Amino acid sequence: MGTLYLVATPIGNLEDITLRALRVLRECSLVAAEDTRVTGRLLTHFDIEKPLVSHHEHSRPANVERILTALDGGDVALVSEAGMPLFSDPGYELVQAALEHGFAVVSIPGPSALTAALPLSGLPMDRFLYLGFLPRKASDRRRTLDELADVRATLVLFEAPHRLRATLADAIDSLGADRRCTVCRELTKRHEEVWRGTLSGALAEWRDRKPRGEFTLVIEAASEPGPWDEGRVRAALSTLQAEGISRSEAARRVARQSGWAKSDVYAIWPDAQLRPDAQLGGPTTPDPDEFAS
Repeated sequence: MGTLYLVATPIGNLEDITLRALRVLRECSLVAAEDTRVTGRLLTHFDIEKPLVSHHEHSRPANVERILTALDGGDVALVSEAGMPLFSDPGYELVQAALEHGFAVVSIPGPSALTAALPLSGLPMDRFLYLGFLPRKASDRRRTLDELADVRATLVLFEAPHRLRATLADAIDSLGADRRCTVCRELTKRHEEVWRGTLSGALAEWRDRKPRGEFTLVIEAASEPGPWDEGRVRAALSTLQAEGISRSEAARRVARQSGWAKSDVYAIWPDAQLRPDAQLGGPTTPDPDEFAS
Protein backbone atom coordinates (compact mmCIF):
# COMPACT_ATOMS: atom_id res chain seq x y z
CA MET A 1 0.00 0.00 0.00
CA GLY A 2 1.17 3.49 -0.82
CA THR A 3 1.28 6.63 1.29
CA LEU A 4 -0.53 9.89 0.61
CA TYR A 5 1.95 12.73 1.12
CA LEU A 6 0.67 16.26 1.72
CA VAL A 7 3.48 18.31 0.20
CA ALA A 8 3.88 22.03 0.84
CA THR A 9 5.08 23.99 -2.18
CA PRO A 10 6.40 27.58 -2.44
CA ILE A 11 3.93 30.45 -2.13
CA GLY A 12 6.14 32.63 -4.29
CA ASN A 13 9.88 32.12 -3.93
CA LEU A 14 10.93 28.75 -5.36
CA GLU A 15 13.92 28.62 -3.01
CA ASP A 16 11.50 27.96 -0.13
CA ILE A 17 10.80 24.37 -1.21
CA THR A 18 12.33 21.84 1.18
CA LEU A 19 14.77 19.07 0.35
CA ARG A 20 12.29 16.56 1.73
CA ALA A 21 9.53 17.88 -0.52
CA LEU A 22 11.77 17.51 -3.57
CA ARG A 23 12.67 13.95 -2.60
CA VAL A 24 9.04 12.93 -2.14
CA LEU A 25 8.04 14.50 -5.45
CA ARG A 26 10.84 12.60 -7.20
CA GLU A 27 10.03 9.26 -5.54
CA CYS A 28 6.22 9.22 -5.67
CA SER A 29 4.39 7.49 -8.50
CA LEU A 30 1.74 10.19 -9.03
CA VAL A 31 1.22 13.86 -8.18
CA ALA A 32 -2.34 15.07 -7.50
CA ALA A 33 -2.42 18.81 -8.10
CA GLU A 34 -4.95 21.58 -7.61
CA ASP A 35 -3.68 23.23 -10.81
CA THR A 36 -1.68 20.90 -13.06
CA ARG A 37 -0.29 23.83 -15.08
CA VAL A 38 1.21 25.53 -12.02
CA THR A 39 2.53 22.26 -10.60
CA GLY A 40 3.85 21.25 -14.01
CA ARG A 41 5.99 24.39 -14.13
CA LEU A 42 7.25 23.70 -10.62
CA LEU A 43 8.26 20.14 -11.48
CA THR A 44 9.92 21.26 -14.69
CA HIS A 45 11.94 23.87 -12.81
CA PHE A 46 13.37 21.14 -10.58
CA ASP A 47 13.78 18.61 -13.43
CA ILE A 48 11.15 16.25 -12.06
CA GLU A 49 9.06 14.18 -14.45
CA LYS A 50 5.94 12.68 -12.91
CA PRO A 51 2.43 11.92 -14.10
CA LEU A 52 -0.04 14.56 -12.94
CA VAL A 53 -3.72 14.23 -12.10
CA SER A 54 -5.98 17.15 -11.37
CA HIS A 55 -7.63 17.36 -7.94
CA HIS A 56 -9.51 20.56 -7.10
CA GLU A 57 -12.62 21.77 -5.29
CA HIS A 58 -14.88 20.78 -8.20
CA SER A 59 -13.45 17.28 -8.62
CA ARG A 60 -16.01 14.49 -8.68
CA PRO A 61 -15.97 11.40 -6.43
CA ALA A 62 -14.56 9.40 -9.36
CA ASN A 63 -11.44 11.54 -9.11
CA VAL A 64 -10.92 10.51 -5.50
CA GLU A 65 -11.44 6.87 -6.44
CA ARG A 66 -8.82 7.19 -9.15
CA ILE A 67 -6.27 8.51 -6.66
CA LEU A 68 -7.15 5.77 -4.15
CA THR A 69 -6.54 3.19 -6.88
CA ALA A 70 -3.15 4.78 -7.54
CA LEU A 71 -2.36 4.49 -3.82
CA ASP A 72 -2.84 0.72 -4.06
CA GLY A 73 0.22 0.62 -6.30
CA GLY A 74 2.47 3.36 -4.89
CA ASP A 75 2.86 6.70 -3.16
CA VAL A 76 0.89 9.81 -4.19
CA ALA A 77 1.84 13.41 -3.48
CA LEU A 78 -0.98 15.92 -3.03
CA VAL A 79 -0.03 19.54 -3.71
CA SER A 80 -2.07 22.74 -3.83
CA GLU A 81 -1.47 25.64 -6.17
CA ALA A 82 0.82 27.13 -3.50
CA GLY A 83 1.54 26.53 0.17
CA MET A 84 0.34 23.73 2.42
CA PRO A 85 -2.49 21.55 1.07
CA LEU A 86 -5.90 21.86 2.73
CA PHE A 87 -5.29 25.43 4.01
CA SER A 88 -8.14 27.11 2.10
CA ASP A 89 -7.38 24.57 -0.63
CA PRO A 90 -8.98 21.28 -1.73
CA GLY A 91 -7.94 17.93 -0.36
CA TYR A 92 -10.03 17.28 2.75
CA GLU A 93 -12.25 14.66 1.09
CA LEU A 94 -9.23 12.88 -0.36
CA VAL A 95 -7.47 12.74 3.01
CA GLN A 96 -10.61 11.43 4.69
CA ALA A 97 -11.07 8.77 2.02
CA ALA A 98 -7.42 7.70 2.25
CA LEU A 99 -7.65 7.31 6.01
CA GLU A 100 -10.91 5.37 5.75
CA HIS A 101 -9.27 2.95 3.31
CA GLY A 102 -6.30 2.38 5.59
CA PHE A 103 -3.66 4.38 3.71
CA ALA A 104 -1.00 6.26 5.63
CA VAL A 105 -1.13 10.05 5.35
CA VAL A 106 2.09 12.00 5.95
CA SER A 107 2.58 15.77 6.06
CA ILE A 108 5.62 17.32 4.40
CA PRO A 109 5.61 20.78 6.02
CA GLY A 110 6.87 23.90 4.36
CA PRO A 111 5.79 27.32 3.08
CA SER A 112 2.46 28.77 4.19
CA ALA A 113 1.09 32.31 4.06
CA LEU A 114 -0.38 31.69 7.52
CA THR A 115 2.93 30.94 9.24
CA ALA A 116 4.73 33.59 7.19
CA ALA A 117 2.32 36.40 8.11
CA LEU A 118 1.87 35.76 11.82
CA PRO A 119 5.49 36.36 12.90
CA LEU A 120 5.71 39.43 10.64
CA SER A 121 2.62 41.01 12.17
CA GLY A 122 4.11 41.89 15.54
CA LEU A 123 0.85 40.74 17.14
CA PRO A 124 0.57 37.99 19.78
CA MET A 125 0.94 34.46 18.42
CA ASP A 126 0.16 32.47 21.57
CA ARG A 127 -3.49 32.21 20.50
CA PHE A 128 -4.78 32.81 16.99
CA LEU A 129 -7.78 31.90 14.87
CA TYR A 130 -7.27 31.06 11.21
CA LEU A 131 -10.30 32.05 9.10
CA GLY A 132 -9.17 31.31 5.56
CA PHE A 133 -11.24 33.38 3.13
CA LEU A 134 -14.29 35.16 4.55
CA PRO A 135 -17.64 34.68 2.78
CA ARG A 136 -17.93 36.51 -0.53
CA LYS A 137 -21.47 37.74 0.09
CA ALA A 138 -21.40 40.99 2.07
CA SER A 139 -24.16 40.05 4.52
CA ASP A 140 -22.54 36.69 5.28
CA ARG A 141 -19.14 38.31 5.70
CA ARG A 142 -20.49 40.87 8.17
CA ARG A 143 -22.32 38.15 10.09
CA THR A 144 -19.11 36.16 10.40
CA LEU A 145 -17.17 39.18 11.60
CA ASP A 146 -19.92 40.03 14.11
CA GLU A 147 -19.47 36.57 15.63
CA LEU A 148 -15.72 37.22 16.00
CA ALA A 149 -16.03 40.58 17.77
CA ASP A 150 -15.40 39.15 21.24
CA VAL A 151 -12.86 36.45 20.32
CA ARG A 152 -9.68 37.01 22.33
CA ALA A 153 -7.33 35.59 19.73
CA THR A 154 -5.36 37.14 16.89
CA LEU A 155 -7.36 36.76 13.66
CA VAL A 156 -5.69 35.64 10.43
CA LEU A 157 -7.47 35.62 7.10
CA PHE A 158 -6.83 35.62 3.36
CA GLU A 159 -8.52 38.05 0.99
CA ALA A 160 -8.72 38.65 -2.74
CA PRO A 161 -7.66 42.12 -3.92
CA HIS A 162 -11.09 43.08 -5.26
CA ARG A 163 -12.69 42.41 -1.85
CA LEU A 164 -9.97 43.92 0.36
CA ARG A 165 -11.56 47.34 0.85
CA ALA A 166 -14.99 45.88 1.64
CA THR A 167 -13.50 43.42 4.13
CA LEU A 168 -11.54 46.15 5.93
CA ALA A 169 -14.65 48.35 6.13
CA ASP A 170 -16.75 45.46 7.45
CA ALA A 171 -14.04 44.57 9.99
CA ILE A 172 -14.03 48.13 11.35
CA ASP A 173 -17.81 48.07 11.60
CA SER A 174 -18.29 44.58 13.02
CA LEU A 175 -15.33 44.27 15.36
CA GLY A 176 -16.35 47.47 17.09
CA ALA A 177 -12.93 49.08 17.45
CA ASP A 178 -10.10 50.35 15.31
CA ARG A 179 -7.82 47.42 16.05
CA ARG A 180 -4.20 47.06 15.13
CA CYS A 181 -3.65 45.03 12.01
CA THR A 182 -0.96 43.95 9.59
CA VAL A 183 -1.61 43.66 5.87
CA CYS A 184 0.77 41.29 4.09
CA ARG A 185 0.83 41.41 0.31
CA GLU A 186 2.57 39.06 -2.12
CA LEU A 187 4.48 37.22 0.62
CA THR A 188 7.91 35.84 -0.46
CA LYS A 189 7.48 37.32 -3.93
CA ARG A 190 9.43 40.13 -5.61
CA HIS A 191 6.89 42.78 -4.59
CA GLU A 192 6.35 41.55 -1.03
CA GLU A 193 4.94 44.23 1.25
CA VAL A 194 4.14 44.26 4.96
CA TRP A 195 1.99 47.18 6.12
CA ARG A 196 1.38 47.71 9.86
CA GLY A 197 -1.12 50.06 11.46
CA THR A 198 -4.84 50.03 12.25
CA LEU A 199 -7.86 48.82 10.33
CA SER A 200 -8.92 52.37 9.50
CA GLY A 201 -5.40 53.21 8.43
CA ALA A 202 -5.31 50.16 6.17
CA LEU A 203 -8.63 51.12 4.61
CA ALA A 204 -7.34 54.62 3.93
CA GLU A 205 -4.12 53.21 2.47
CA TRP A 206 -5.90 50.96 -0.02
CA ARG A 207 -8.53 53.53 -0.88
CA ASP A 208 -5.70 55.64 -2.26
CA ARG A 209 -4.22 52.84 -4.38
CA LYS A 210 -5.59 49.81 -6.14
CA PRO A 211 -5.13 46.54 -4.24
CA ARG A 212 -3.01 44.11 -6.25
CA GLY A 213 -1.75 40.61 -5.50
CA GLU A 214 -2.59 38.16 -2.74
CA PHE A 215 -3.38 39.50 0.74
CA THR A 216 -3.08 38.02 4.21
CA LEU A 217 -4.58 40.06 7.06
CA VAL A 218 -3.58 39.69 10.71
CA ILE A 219 -5.94 41.50 13.10
CA GLU A 220 -5.53 42.21 16.80
CA ALA A 221 -7.57 40.14 19.26
CA ALA A 222 -10.54 41.52 21.18
CA SER A 223 -9.56 43.34 24.36
CA GLU A 224 -9.92 41.67 27.74
CA PRO A 225 -13.46 41.72 29.13
CA GLY A 226 -14.50 44.26 31.71
CA PRO A 227 -16.02 47.74 31.48
CA TRP A 228 -13.80 50.68 30.56
CA ASP A 229 -13.51 53.71 32.81
CA GLU A 230 -15.08 56.95 31.62
CA GLY A 231 -11.76 58.44 30.55
CA ARG A 232 -11.09 55.57 28.16
CA VAL A 233 -14.59 55.81 26.72
CA ARG A 234 -14.18 59.56 26.15
CA ALA A 235 -10.79 59.04 24.51
CA ALA A 236 -12.19 56.44 22.14
CA LEU A 237 -15.10 58.70 21.23
CA SER A 238 -12.76 61.64 20.60
CA THR A 239 -10.67 59.53 18.24
CA LEU A 240 -13.71 58.45 16.26
CA GLN A 241 -15.07 61.99 16.21
CA ALA A 242 -11.80 63.25 14.77
CA GLU A 243 -12.14 60.66 12.01
CA GLY A 244 -15.56 62.04 11.10
CA ILE A 245 -17.54 59.09 12.46
CA SER A 246 -21.14 59.96 13.32
CA ARG A 247 -22.28 60.17 16.93
CA SER A 248 -24.56 57.14 16.64
CA GLU A 249 -21.99 54.97 14.89
CA ALA A 250 -19.23 55.97 17.33
CA ALA A 251 -21.49 55.11 20.27
CA ARG A 252 -22.27 51.72 18.76
CA ARG A 253 -18.62 50.85 18.21
CA VAL A 254 -17.42 51.99 21.63
CA ALA A 255 -20.33 50.32 23.42
CA ARG A 256 -19.44 46.97 21.86
CA GLN A 257 -15.86 47.17 23.11
CA SER A 258 -16.26 49.01 26.40
CA GLY A 259 -19.02 47.08 28.12
CA TRP A 260 -21.10 50.25 28.39
CA ALA A 261 -24.68 50.63 27.23
CA LYS A 262 -24.92 52.43 23.92
CA SER A 263 -27.20 55.09 25.41
CA ASP A 264 -24.62 55.88 28.12
CA VAL A 265 -21.83 56.16 25.56
CA TYR A 266 -24.03 58.35 23.38
CA ALA A 267 -24.70 60.65 26.32
CA ILE A 268 -21.03 61.52 26.92
CA TRP A 269 -20.20 62.32 23.28
CA PRO A 270 -17.46 65.02 23.31
CA ASP A 271 -18.13 68.73 23.65
CA ALA A 272 -21.21 69.98 21.78
CA GLN A 273 -19.39 72.63 19.76
CA LEU A 274 -17.20 69.90 18.23
CA ARG A 275 -20.05 67.58 17.39
CA PRO A 276 -20.67 67.01 13.69
CA ASP A 277 -24.41 66.90 14.34
CA ALA A 278 -24.27 70.19 16.29
CA GLN A 279 -22.43 71.92 13.47
CA LEU A 280 -25.11 70.77 11.09
CA GLY A 281 -27.86 71.94 13.40
CA GLY A 282 -28.88 68.41 14.31
CA PRO A 283 -30.05 67.16 17.71
CA THR A 284 -27.62 67.33 20.64
CA THR A 285 -29.55 64.96 22.88
CA PRO A 286 -30.15 61.27 22.32
CA ASP A 287 -33.12 60.28 20.23
CA PRO A 288 -35.16 57.85 22.36
CA ASP A 289 -36.17 55.94 19.23
CA GLU A 290 -32.52 55.25 18.44
CA PHE A 291 -32.26 52.84 21.34
CA ALA A 292 -35.63 51.22 20.89
CA SER A 293 -34.08 48.17 19.28
